[in-house]
Amino acid sequence: MKEDFFPVLDAELVNEISAVRLVAFDFDGVFTDNLVLVNEDGSESVRCSRSDGLGLRKLDEAGVAYCIVSTETNPVVARRAEKLGADCYHGCADKLATLNELLAQHALAPEQAMYVGNDINDLPCLTSGVLSVAVSDAYPEVLDVARYRTRRPGGYGAVREICDLVYRIKTCG
Repeated sequence: MKEDFFPVLDAELVNEISAVRLVAFDFDGVFTDNLVLVNEDGSESVRCSRSDGLGLRKLDEAGVAYCIVSTETNPVVARRAEKLGADCYHGCADKLATLNELLAQHALAPEQAMYVGNDINDLPCLTSGVLSVAVSDAYPEVLDVARYRTRRPGGYGAVREICDLVYRIKTCG
C-alpha cells in the first residue's frame, strides 16, 4: 500500500504555505547532505539530489520565485544554482540582510516568504517572520523554531518535498 508522502497539515499551515511567493533556500545541508569531499588539489565536491531540479520547476509553474542564500563563497554553490536556474546569493555574511533585501526587491511581506535551513547560521532568517522550514536532519535549535519539518533529510529530496508541497497547495488548494 502506497503511503501519501505529505503529512496531514493543519489549516493554518496550509494558509501560510498558500501565501508564499518566494522560497529562499540555504545550500549546504539543504540541497546537500552537509558533507564535502576535498580533493588533494583543494577543490571541493558535494552531492545533490537530481530530483530537486524537477521540484524547482514546479515552483516556476506555481508562480513562486526561489533562490539560494549561502554563507559559503564556493564555485560549487554558484554552479549548481546556475544549473538549477536559481538566483544565487553566496558569500552572505549576513543572511538576514540578504533575505530582507529580497523581500524589498519582490515587494513582499515576511509572511509571503519561506526560508529553508538546517543550521544555526539560519536562525536569524528562520525567526524573522517568514514561514520557517527545517530539513529533517537539521540541528536541534533549528528544528525547535521550524514551522514545518521535512520528512526527507538535506541532500536526499528535502528540496523536492518542499517544492511538491508548495505546488500541491498552490495549484490544488
